[in-house]
Amino acid sequence: MKQMRVSRITTTLLFLICWTANHCHAADSPNIILLMGDDHGWDETGYNGHPHLKTPVLDEMATSGLRLDRFYSAHPSCSPTRGSVITGRHPNRYGTFNPGYSLRPDEISIATLLRKAGYHCGHFGKWHLGPVKRHSPTNPGAFGFHQWLSHDNFFELNPVLSKNGRAPTVISGEGSQIIIDSAIEFIRTANRKGKPYFLVIWFGSPHEPYSGLPADLRLYDDVVETYADKSFRLTSNETGEPTIRPLGEILRERYAEITAMDRSIGELRSWLDKENLRENTILWYCGDNGTPGDGIITSPYRGKKGTMYDGGIRVPAVIEWPKGFDQHGVISANTVTSDILPTLCRIAGTPLPERSLDGIDLLPILSGEQKGRKSPIGFWSYSSSQVDRDTPYIKPELQIGTTPLVKKMKGIYTRNFTNFIHPKITASNFQGPRVWLNDEYKLVIHEQDKRRQVELFNIHEDPAESKNIVSENPEIVERMMAELELWQTSVLTSLIGGDYE
Repeated sequence: MKQMRVSRITTTLLFLICWTANHCHAADSPNIILLMGDDHGWDETGYNGHPHLKTPVLDEMATSGLRLDRFYSAHPSCSPTRGSVITGRHPNRYGTFNPGYSLRPDEISIATLLRKAGYHCGHFGKWHLGPVKRHSPTNPGAFGFHQWLSHDNFFELNPVLSKNGRAPTVISGEGSQIIIDSAIEFIRTANRKGKPYFLVIWFGSPHEPYSGLPADLRLYDDVVETYADKSFRLTSNETGEPTIRPLGEILRERYAEITAMDRSIGELRSWLDKENLRENTILWYCGDNGTPGDGIITSPYRGKKGTMYDGGIRVPAVIEWPKGFDQHGVISANTVTSDILPTLCRIAGTPLPERSLDGIDLLPILSGEQKGRKSPIGFWSYSSSQVDRDTPYIKPELQIGTTPLVKKMKGIYTRNFTNFIHPKITASNFQGPRVWLNDEYKLVIHEQDKRRQVELFNIHEDPAESKNIVSENPEIVERMMAELELWQTSVLTSLIGGDYE
């Protein structure tokens, strides 16, 4: 009997010790929520002066928090950029070259790192880094997320989502609101467990094909007439096939999606306020690439989604962390999605992965201790003609997607993924559109086969990238090209598996 009492006392003490440790950790460690819009370019916010869009929540975050004015997506398309958030690395290091290329299971994710630090980790919305089904080696669970309600790609109204890899089901409602509601339930669970939470909320909006709630559409009725003389080719919501529609109607729907996404972020912020959680929660919003052709008409920058000019890679970004940041205002230093992992690791007190990273810890910049970025940023769209397709990195049957979407491709409404083993580095592997960006200049190279175009822009004097100053600055060009080639060599070394040995 005495032994039983001692055993019970010991068990109770251990429980109290564990409970106290968890709750102290939850009190001290900031909660982290990463939010990302799909195809949401730099100018498509009220705070950046858009002539039509209403984004009151993002505007308020830009005022009350930190607005990253020169924030870039690591790539001008979605899957590669999302991989850079998860890994802190340029997507060419692990073969995520384009949309539909998966991550590699060997990669170390931010969720895995924060999970080891005691965080409760959840993913909600678009994944697009491999199938979200249960047996996929590249689903969110394989990369450290405890729970997920996710789609292989993007989604619209009444989305079809998979919960923790189970069979996809239709959930009625507006897509952005659905994933925010699910994220709030996840936070409640984390709080009951006494754990800090890490959430990745990746919206399906505003990717085409567009749709919107009637009240949101009415906000932009005037846009229909403003752009009545133009048309654009995009996906039909009825057939999933390409169709041509008046641009004004398209933009009304696109803007309605952005406003709905903005509102859902506001509901999350309000709920965090009500639960006294917002003070020590990091909210970090950004886009995944520049605006596509239908929406780029209002942008002050050159290029669009898919290009290496700022219209293709410069995106909106705002951060709030009331407890952590004394200052608020505009950060003008160059920053990029690859910086998210090392910055969060620093904040959480978690060691960085022992492999080549392309992102840097932004805390010195965000805190005001450092004005500019000390290291340049490399961008690179790997030449598709140089992809070695002989050996799949993952068995093809494991790369088959299950969550349908409106847009039909290759005769189906789901998406499959791929990744390949690359056995060696050759001289031709260095080709493809690429950029080397420092605090003053942006070097842009387009190269395919034997054709090469080199451009240099002063990013402060010529933000529209309209004047090529290569001929006036041969020494700067030569130095930047040499730095870019060294970085590419490092990236290719990773691509053939050098970081996994």
